[in-house]
Amino acid sequence: MARGDSASDCAALGTRLAATRQLTLDLAAPLSDADATIQPNPDASPAKWHLAHTSWFFETFILRDHVPGYRLHDERWPYLFNSYYEGEGERHARPRRGMLSRPSLDEIRDWRRAVDAALQRALPGLPAAALKLVELGIQHEQQHQELLLTDILATLAENPLEPAYIRHCEEAKPTRQSSSAEAGLLPPDRVRGRNDEMEWIEGKEGLVEIGAMSDGFAFDCERPRHQALLHPHRIAGRCVTNGEWQEFVADGGYRTPALWLSDGCDWLGREGVRSPLYWRDEGHHFTLAGRQPIDPDAPVDHVSYYEADAFARWAGARLPTEAEWEAAFASADPRQGHQLDRAAPVLPRPGGGPFGDVWQWTQSAYLPFPGFRPEEGTVGEYNGKFMSGQMVLKGASCATPRGHSRPSYRNFFPPAARWQFTGVRLAQDA
Repeated sequence: MARGDSASDCAALGTRLAATRQLTLDLAAPLSDADATIQPNPDASPAKWHLAHTSWFFETFILRDHVPGYRLHDERWPYLFNSYYEGEGERHARPRRGMLSRPSLDEIRDWRRAVDAALQRALPGLPAAALKLVELGIQHEQQHQELLLTDILATLAENPLEPAYIRHCEEAKPTRQSSSAEAGLLPPDRVRGRNDEMEWIEGKEGLVEIGAMSDGFAFDCERPRHQALLHPHRIAGRCVTNGEWQEFVADGGYRTPALWLSDGCDWLGREGVRSPLYWRDEGHHFTLAGRQPIDPDAPVDHVSYYEADAFARWAGARLPTEAEWEAAFASADPRQGHQLDRAAPVLPRPGGGPFGDVWQWTQSAYLPFPGFRPEEGTVGEYNGKFMSGQMVLKGASCATPRGHSRPSYRNFFPPAARWQFTGVRLAQDA
């Protein structure tokens, strides 16, 4: 959107910005200052830090850089709330974010209100480059909304009292799932899986195009669109369930070295892992609503790439490649499925499609596409610098804000990460 675009376009951007910023506040509303300050591990950040960092992003890259005369709310805070942007100078160490008892949660909220007011005043006069950064900031904050939920889950899981983030909440009605035909998929071949009947979809073969289309928002790592060669394969029509994972556990899956990558075996021994992250006993797991019975029909979640790969081998299958997944679900509606619409104790539920419930591990490393170029300026550090030691995940989760994802979206985490809503969709060579 350029400076000469209509006032209605600018107003629409302002409405989306306000809604995004409000949802973050809604997600943090059930938390005390103490809840919002704790950092359960170096990978997760305090909720208060997420509230502050997303405001730092807008204040730094839009207000400071594009609004003449703007003065920072507090000149000390950029050091505290910069994440990993080397171009913005030194910053507080990531593993010690939980030591920031001050500024208080209320002070962070006051800062957010000041930044929001300044943004809305500035929007009509911002140049095209700044408006592009506003869109990037909205997408960035949506990512932190998901992180806020997964990080507070990790925080509350450390408490022996097993407190709930939200105990009671009216469950949203499930969004109607599109069928394979409606999603533009090839007719399924129904075969008997290891536990129950699994629908397998014949994958596309030959040269396909993957990556972001030219229209609409996409992160730089999703471009350029390019060709990929696919060999004959099938991809599962649904994700692996808790019930199937319980059978894997009962069959000694975590104790069978032949199923595991060497790094996975080392990780198992080092961490003592014997089940998905928040499973408490044979029949319960810890969730944002506290301890709950495990639904055997819901997608398994909070498993690492190592676990996903081992399960696939146990099931006589493999993980899909990034290109296989994207080609299979290129026509699926990314707004369908169980995704985040409002502050709630989200949890994967049965009956989902390719988007929603859990992010799905692929066997593809997170690497640049042919011809990849990062965004210009400091925001170019957003994605490209992490293209080492990470695996690609596709789809969306129950904590992903609805409308944030798309078929070309490339989520990525290290293979041992499992505090996110990460699950498994299988594939097979055909």
